[in-house]
Amino acid sequence: MAAPMEESWSWFPALALGVSLVKCLFISAYHSTDFEVHRNWLAITHSLPVSRWYHENTSEWTLDYPPLFAWFEYGLSHVARHFDRSMLLVENLNYASPSTVLFQRLSVIFTDLLFIFAARECCRCVQEQKGSRDLLNRPSFILAVLLIWNFGLLIVDHIHFQYNGFLFGFLLLSVAKHLQAQHLQGALLFAILLNLKHIYLYVAPAYGVFLLRSYCFTQDNKDGSVRWGSFSLRRLLALGGIVVSVCALSFGPFIAMGQLPQVLSRLFPFKRGLCHAYWAPNIWALYNVLDKGVVVLGAKLKLLEEAELPRASMTGGLVQEFQHAVLPSVSPSVALVCTLLSILPAVAHLWLRPSGPGGFLRCLLICALGSFMFGWHVHEKAILIAILPLSILAVQSREDAGIYLVLTTTGHYSLFPLVFTAAELPIKVLLMLIFVIFSFTALRKLHSSQGSLLHPLESVYLLGLAPVAVACEVVFPLSPWQQKLPFLPLLVTSVYCSLGVCYSFLRMYCSLLRGHHKHKQM
Repeated sequence: MAAPMEESWSWFPALALGVSLVKCLFISAYHSTDFEVHRNWLAITHSLPVSRWYHENTSEWTLDYPPLFAWFEYGLSHVARHFDRSMLLVENLNYASPSTVLFQRLSVIFTDLLFIFAARECCRCVQEQKGSRDLLNRPSFILAVLLIWNFGLLIVDHIHFQYNGFLFGFLLLSVAKHLQAQHLQGALLFAILLNLKHIYLYVAPAYGVFLLRSYCFTQDNKDGSVRWGSFSLRRLLALGGIVVSVCALSFGPFIAMGQLPQVLSRLFPFKRGLCHAYWAPNIWALYNVLDKGVVVLGAKLKLLEEAELPRASMTGGLVQEFQHAVLPSVSPSVALVCTLLSILPAVAHLWLRPSGPGGFLRCLLICALGSFMFGWHVHEKAILIAILPLSILAVQSREDAGIYLVLTTTGHYSLFPLVFTAAELPIKVLLMLIFVIFSFTALRKLHSSQGSLLHPLESVYLLGLAPVAVACEVVFPLSPWQQKLPFLPLLVTSVYCSLGVCYSFLRMYCSLLRGHHKHKQM
């Protein structure tokens, strides 16, 4: 991938400082149950011996991240005790003193420094337009804004509350290392990431195939093509050593204590059900609403006896198992097969027709979206795994920029229900508008010589988000339906947004298989 021109980066610290100051403004904002989740994990790791970490269940929010994240919480707890020791007591459920809130918020802001550093490394990987002094004609500047000021991360981490920025720092830094052909470093960073949060298994197939095909075989050409006869056992052993070492460091103590089955049962709780508390905008949202639609239509046409049908409480807002009323119910194994089938063509394409780091990044994105589309118990926040890396391609290709605008607008709006309090409504609307306006304006100007970024129907679909937002955020809360159908806005949001996510997934696949991206190698 081409290195950017050596020009002044004086604007980068200003971007980073500006977003950090904005994050500080959200310290006293609404926070979700995830705030208590992480406070409880601080208490567990600080107050209990390691042997009890994955057995403790005083709170319903038990430790269910991999061991490296548990050690991360353990490290944070030693700083937390200087703010308020009471937050580190396991029995202090739902504890949220002002000092606790301040510490938790600052811990997210501070650990985001890794994400900011990773964003800069990614910006150094994109190809600049020579001789341009206008920042909106500099892909590195646009990419920095799209990453550091990402709307989804701002509301998910700094209002709703999580540590996604810290985790995405590892992902983006790993991607940057692969784009810079530093594959062992990239593999190490991704192995660490998997042992911090296992949701990144979504993109593991892209990493495995790329490293085996384009690192363990000697590269011949600049486009990343390889000779089949030049397999390097030494490189394979080096990669295997990295993965095994990180996993041994992470899981080793629990294996020694005979607790590996208990840890894995926490990491993969398949009894949580097909969908999360509200539906992520994926194929299962459409499947669920189709099931409900068939029930209603069948009852009205007297083809079905509604009283005899099972009650599928898929919009109850709770994490639970359920059975579809008419359509076949989906099991974890079915979801897994669907996920694997959805990513198989992309993975096969990466193996059979490797096209360097750019091909790896495209396969990573399809793996992320395929897992989001068909995975079991997918969290709505997982859409960011696709949106953030796609930013890198969006500043390099008009085709990818169009896909990015559809996916980021749809995916980000689908996160609106995470922040449902009235006080934060103006904040999320303003942040969303600013980010969308910048994304459209900057990418259109950057690719202005290559034609329109969106097709007319795509524009119509995105404009449709405005009436959906008004209906769900303003009209519905004032209507009598709020008491009768409290989760209707979640259903409408998820179903409408799932159309855009599904479309983006298909369009990205078409772009990959057509080889559209070959006009601009990374």
